[in-house]
This record gives sequence, C-alpha cells and structure tokens, in this order.
Amino acid sequence: MTSTAPDIPLADRVHGGWLGRVAGNMLGKPVERGDHWTRDRIDRYLRLTGALPLTDYLPAPPEGAVGFELRPEWPACVRGRVDGSCRDDDVDYAILGLELLESHGFGFSTEQVGELWLRPLPYLQTYTAERAAYRNLANGLRPPLTATYDNPYQEFIGALIRADVFGWTCPGDPRRAASLARRDAVLSHSGNGVYAAMWAAALVAAAFTAAGPRDALDAALTVIPAGSRFARTVRRVMSLYEASLSWEETLATAEGETAGLGWIHAVPNAAVLTAGLLYGEGDFTRTIALTVRGGLDTDSNGATAGSVAGVLCGAAAVPAQWRDPLRDRVRSAVFGYDGARISELAERTVRLAERRAGAAGAGGAEGAARSPDVEE
Repeated sequence: MTSTAPDIPLADRVHGGWLGRVAGNMLGKPVERGDHWTRDRIDRYLRLTGALPLTDYLPAPPEGAVGFELRPEWPACVRGRVDGSCRDDDVDYAILGLELLESHGFGFSTEQVGELWLRPLPYLQTYTAERAAYRNLANGLRPPLTATYDNPYQEFIGALIRADVFGWTCPGDPRRAASLARRDAVLSHSGNGVYAAMWAAALVAAAFTAAGPRDALDAALTVIPAGSRFARTVRRVMSLYEASLSWEETLATAEGETAGLGWIHAVPNAAVLTAGLLYGEGDFTRTIALTVRGGLDTDSNGATAGSVAGVLCGAAAVPAQWRDPLRDRVRSAVFGYDGARISELAERTVRLAERRAGAAGAGGAEGAARSPDVEE
C-alpha cells in the first residue's frame, strides 16, 4: 500500500495531485465513451492485449480487433507512445481554476468565473453543461440562469472535474474547498451536479491530512446534503465495501441502482470513483486502474482518482511508468498554457495554498470564502 505518512511536504502532495490528474486522465482517455466502453468491454480488451492486471497506460489495439476501436486520440495516449499529455478538458479546467484564483483571489464571484471562460477558453472545447453555460453567457445571461436556462446537463460530471484546484489550495480544509467549488459550479450546474463538485473538492482537500482514502471519503460526505442522491450513492458504495463484497459485485450493484441516469451523470460516476478509491486502498496504480476499468466517464474519473491518490502519496511516490512519459508537460486549449510544465503549475498552486493559509492565520481576510450553503 502506498504510504500516506504525514511528513510528505505540501509541495510534493500538490505536485502529486497534478501528476495524478494528468496521468489518470491519459489512462482513461482512449476508452472514454461509457455507452460503448462498458466495464465488461474494457476488461475484454485488457485480456485480449495481455494487460490484466492493468499497471501501465492502455496498450495499443491489436490489428483487426473489431469492436475494440479506441478514441481517435489513442495513438498519443497508449503505452509506449505517450510523449507529454494529450489536450483534455479535465486538465483545461484545472488550469482555468488556477488562473481564476491567481487573478481574483479566494473571494472570486461566479460572475468572474464566467468572464474568465469567455476569454481564454474556446467555445468548441467545452461540452454538455459547460457549453450550455458558455452559450448563455455569450447571450447575456447571468448566473444562476446560465446554469438553468436550456441546459439539460445540469447534473452531469462537468463541475466535478473543475473542483480539484479548490482542494489543492485548501489542504486539510474540506469545507472551505467545498465552498469555493460551489461558487464555481453554480455557473453551469444545479442539484447533484453542484454537490458532486463540492464533494470532489472536499475529497481532495481532505486527502492532504487523511490517513487513507476511507477517511477522505468520510470527510467529503460532511459537506453535502446527506439526503441527496449523490451522497446516498457514495454511502451505498462504502457500505458494500465494508460488507466485503468484491469490486465487481459492488459496481454491479451500484450500476443497477443508478440505471437510466446516463454515463456522464455525476451520480453513477461517483459510484465508480468511490469504488476505485476504496478498493485501490491508497495504492496509486491500483486506484487509477480500477477506476478506469469501472467504465462510464473514464478519463474524468481517472483524473479525479489520480488527483486524490497523488495527494495521498505525493509526487515522489507516483510510479515512473505514469510520471516519466508525461515529460512534465501538458497540452491545453486554454490560451497561453499549451506546453506548460506540470511542475510549474504545481508550484503556482502551492503559492496560492500558502497565501490562503497565511491570510487565514492573520485572522482573515483575503477573499475569505463563504461557508457552503448546501441547501440552495
């Protein structure tokens, strides 16, 4: 099991979070299409290519493997061919969150999130709820109408994938992280879509001081309404794990209980994430491998699981097969960030975390975030 010892420096944990997000995203990207790449199909592909147990990026498809066609980007994100990261919104939004906090501080408004999107983020690199919100912003609407007008994707996973930076900059403070994530999320989401972002931010923040993934999951549940479907699904997976069901049995049960919500909805993806973290037991490789094998929104789930696992273990403990092929570089659609160094993004994130901690220690004030109003 990977160590979660408390003597891992803050900078190493933050760097581990960034590395984990990028590596987990790259692992899941070739099979990101949950209506086709089911858990069964992913495992059949891994057996076909001799890649079970999964301990590295996905292997390239064998010639003539009908029914196992990967996403078009696969040549740049399979083992032996990774040379820096592929561009993906799961990383773009982490970069945008960093830019947001550097530009506006921790007292940013939801309106400022929208204003930022309209400048460096290309419209065609947004999807589902984010594209609906972007369109609404361009048409002159303001939050919360940007989330609710002509937007059938309000409870999808998009706000969750934007939440990591709020956890990285609020180490050990899950409630503050959730408050920041909520302010970001309501630009494009409502209900379980907002709770998902709050939970993810709190989960990442809790990982800095938690003894392991179970403790981080317990802490993250405290920031969202206990009666929400999102919280009930997370608790259900935790109870199945505690009852000693296998990973496969747990996901099969959760799949039946969340049927009909769709593969990009936040709730079924929370089940996959929770199972990956619990059954991964703090081991970086096992955590992201199980999470991606769980299917649904594989690249987003892999990214979030990798972020949590990377914070728990620190960058120095991220195995070389995941870290080295990234070449410390990210591709990004955010203007000015294509080719940015992962280590530099992590250093900037640490400076923000230290600045917030310093302001809090001085009694207050630089943009102190509101407590999350979870019932809105």
